[in-house]
Amino acid sequence: MQNIFITGCSSGIGYQTALTLKENGYKVYASVRKDEDIQKLKNLGLITLKVDVRKKEEISEALEYILAQDKKLDAIFNNAGFGQPGAVEDISTLALKEQFETNFFGLHEVTIQAMKIFRKQGYGKVIQHSSVLGIISLKFRGAYNASKYAIEGLADTMRLETSNSDIYISTINTGPVTSKFRENALKKFKKNIDIENSFFSNTYKKELKERLENDKDNTPFNLPATSVANIVLKIMETTKPKPRYYVTKATYILGFAKRVLSTNLLDKLLNRI
Repeated sequence: MQNIFITGCSSGIGYQTALTLKENGYKVYASVRKDEDIQKLKNLGLITLKVDVRKKEEISEALEYILAQDKKLDAIFNNAGFGQPGAVEDISTLALKEQFETNFFGLHEVTIQAMKIFRKQGYGKVIQHSSVLGIISLKFRGAYNASKYAIEGLADTMRLETSNSDIYISTINTGPVTSKFRENALKKFKKNIDIENSFFSNTYKKELKERLENDKDNTPFNLPATSVANIVLKIMETTKPKPRYYVTKATYILGFAKRVLSTNLLDKLLNRI
């Protein structure tokens, strides 16, 4: 039985992916940060580990536990992450560091620890959860954009460094997918952005805050979390997975636009989104 270690399984994409893989016969080690989420996943029959990807020792303990149980590790899915909204000029360096600690440095720590196992056993799959915002940038998402672009750089480089081996690096570029992403982003927006004293104060109040607080997701091309879970399942079922997988029509459309449009034309398009 193949196994996989997944980060960020408390809700949304990580949660659904863990369930989907378990239902299809994979041994899933699902990780969450909070104690209350551990019991929720255990009640669903998932092997649940407490891991904050910002803490190196917790990652080590989780991987050591997996090896003690199975003597191997087949795959990792780096899914943990969040979005910090706000104009770049309103994002403090501290808030940007916080964004990168989870989305990028945490992902990197999981990856390099897993790579030691993969190199020793001679095989493995690294699945990096990027975004359409690792391909193009949208305004008021600068911190998140930057963290996803950074993932792209690491993943692209690692593919070159693992070529001619049985270690495969796959990047998933997800577009709008139903999850608690906006709910969590709203908390970060209120915590880290000085709305009243921003140049964009009116825009924040009229558009951004309202969109984040809206319970109904009217985003075009939005898909359920199963759309990503099924891609991870496909990667697990494939002997030689592809280096990149797009999820949602938005990713295909904007990815194509990035390739064919000039920078000025692309900017005009993205400013309308």
